[in-house]
Amino acid sequence: QVHLVESGGGSVQAGDSLRLSCAASGRASSNSVMGWFRQTPGKEREFVAMIRWRGTSAFYADSVKGRFAISRNNPENILYLQMNSLKTEDTAVYYCAIASEYDRDYRVYHTWGQGTQVTVAS
Repeated sequence: QVHLVESGGGSVQAGDSLRLSCAASGRASSNSVMGWFRQTPGKEREFVAMIRWRGTSAFYADSVKGRFAISRNNPENILYLQMNSLKTEDTAVYYCAIASEYDRDYRVYHTWGQGTQVTVAS
């Protein structure tokens, strides 16, 4: 069983940067896919980015492409989301999650962290 804990959220100004971290405890399958999602009140959870735990294949939502970068530190079991040029519309609770399939649909992700709030002011 894998347990995920996000950190690094906060309140920033538009144009600023933040780096989110997701620490994974326990053993995940080497075929796992790690994803970042976000959610605002009253809206469905939205895909942000995903990456294979092994390999370099990453995929981004169009809304963050070129501004966000997903990466991982395998020896430390940490997933990152570097967020640059933040916009007010990036305000949300950000979650990391694990799936067995390379898929942007949040419903295939079976393990989730508790989320970390990111607030971007204009």
